Amino acid sequence: MAFEPSELQILANYCVAAAESIAHTLVRTAHSTFVKETEDFSCALLTPEGLAFASPKTLGATWYIGLDYGPVLGMIDDYQPGDVAMTNDAYSGNVATHSPDMVMWKPVFWQGRLVCFVGGHIHNTDVGGAVPASLSRTLTEIHQEGIRIPPTKIVREGVLDEALLNLIKINVRAPEQNIGDLHAQLAMLANGEKRVHEMIAHFGVESFQQGMYALLDYAAQQAERVLESVPDGDYFFAEYADEDSVNGKPMRVAMTLKILGGRAVLDYTGSDPQLLSSLNMPTGGMTRHALALVGYHYVLYTLNPDILLNAGLDRVVECILPEGSVMNAVYPAAVGMRSLTCKLTHVLTFGAFSQAVPDRLPACAACGLAILNVKTTNASGRSVIASIGPVGGGAGGMPFGDGEEGSGANVAFLRNTPVEINEAEVPIRITRYCLVPDSGGAGKYRGGLGLMMEFQVFAPDTTVTARNRDRTHFASWGVLGGKAGSNAIFVKNPDSASAEILGNNDVIHCPAGDVIRLSGAGGGGYGAPLERDIQQVVRDVKSGYVSAACAEQDYGVVIRNGELDSAATQQKRDTMMTAMKAVAHFDYGPWRTRFEQSWTPERYLALTDILSQVPVIWRFHIKHRLFDALAKAEKSDGFSNQGSEVIYHLFNEIKDDYREFLTR
Repeated sequence: MAFEPSELQILANYCVAAAESIAHTLVRTAHSTFVKETEDFSCALLTPEGLAFASPKTLGATWYIGLDYGPVLGMIDDYQPGDVAMTNDAYSGNVATHSPDMVMWKPVFWQGRLVCFVGGHIHNTDVGGAVPASLSRTLTEIHQEGIRIPPTKIVREGVLDEALLNLIKINVRAPEQNIGDLHAQLAMLANGEKRVHEMIAHFGVESFQQGMYALLDYAAQQAERVLESVPDGDYFFAEYADEDSVNGKPMRVAMTLKILGGRAVLDYTGSDPQLLSSLNMPTGGMTRHALALVGYHYVLYTLNPDILLNAGLDRVVECILPEGSVMNAVYPAAVGMRSLTCKLTHVLTFGAFSQAVPDRLPACAACGLAILNVKTTNASGRSVIASIGPVGGGAGGMPFGDGEEGSGANVAFLRNTPVEINEAEVPIRITRYCLVPDSGGAGKYRGGLGLMMEFQVFAPDTTVTARNRDRTHFASWGVLGGKAGSNAIFVKNPDSASAEILGNNDVIHCPAGDVIRLSGAGGGGYGAPLERDIQQVVRDVKSGYVSAACAEQDYGVVIRNGELDSAATQQKRDTMMTAMKAVAHFDYGPWRTRFEQSWTPERYLALTDILSQVPVIWRFHIKHRLFDALAKAEKSDGFSNQGSEVIYHLFNEIKDDYREFLTR
């Protein structure tokens, strides 16, 4: 059946409205702050094969529009009306992406015929495991990350499995919260089934089923047209996390973007090996895994905000995800912090596309957004564990305007929890919640400012977890003359004699009275700062976004006693313009610039080659040995002028210690 464009758009609107209705049901019935306020959840209408043909546009997480439920659908023997299946095991079909994400799906029948599924996930605040909130980069295997449920039915023909429910209850720290959210998910799916039935009654079952595939086809065509507007070619980019483990080495994710005739390949060869921490991605090597494609979806939506958000977008792209790498970890690797690595792939993808169409894409978003959870005790002695919201940074400066302040950008769907809600549900006092002046990268269009949250705890033995802590060292890059944004800062008891810089620690133990302050990173700037309108700089200073000192240093705008000194400004800008050097495409900030003087692209190629030839369980260890050996060699032996050969030389020295194991 052929659909007229207007008919297809009408069906798309109906389907998106149904998905929005499903999402509203979840938000209004969920128990945990992380679902009802922060909105870390997804929902979708799925084809019988498990591909999303509609998802919400205004509610929930935007990472999962391409999530392929197909592998887990086939792990259930049969489906009957009234069934609901679930899993949170990252290694069962690679649909759940870490243990806190409980994925559920429900078959929808019409007159005995299976027509589609409705599905979605929520992030549970805690699913047990080694640490409160279940997630920390300190964890080294998935068994430490909480209860794991393989694909199984939680509801059979309308009857809830109470035994499975009890199993969940005794394995988590806040069972009432988990069970409340689980029932909210069931309500969401029931509403989804109802909405599908309404659409079938309106359009007819044949038109509805053919229409869902037509929507996928249309999204694929839209994606192809966007990619056709990008010049063909190969574009390499790399991005880094501060640490690959606790007090570890930098972690690199690399991509070669290949564009050819409206199709794309995202080749992640060159990314770091599977880690002995929880930053690994459980993609199973699936060529169109949702986590590896989130940045691609964001780029498409940036270049065409009218595209349909469904799995059809992925038909014209494929990923290369080397097995045993951080992008395709193998069991039993810990994967709880895969969201930090996934966020790196977002900005990585923007960096690759920026080289092809710099006039259409922004500078780097702040990345490194931290999600704060507090486990403490209230005045009556009851244990409390809750998310108090994300603390992140601004968006990158755009080709036409400043980056949004404190928005999270690529994770902006994680909404801020109001201070009043936090203080009502968790026995803490939030003492500061504001934007961080001077944190956005300077540019013709300034990077967005980071957020700051400061709070005090009042109970002994309080644990604060700050999942995804990053950007303490590496900064968010600016483009076309724009400067990198500021770094994130994490401090315990700031402004005191006992102040402790916490760096990227993500599990903090606090006695009563401790104060925690977290400042998010700033977004990168776009375009040369001297091209910024002088009056806009003045407004930034008066608004408290930029200090007078940085206005003069970065923009050549001199402000004295709160007012513009026009003559001094002209003189300052003339001097700065004379001293300007050639502008590189990216400004990475000092940390990455220094790091890449040692770890050049050539040396990383050698590292990738070496690690591909050793067993997976040895790769993380060998990487660390090589990093230490190169640092030592550069200090003593003058290896700094040598290329990739130094890495092979150092490996030959190292492997003598393990020859028996590495040659098996």
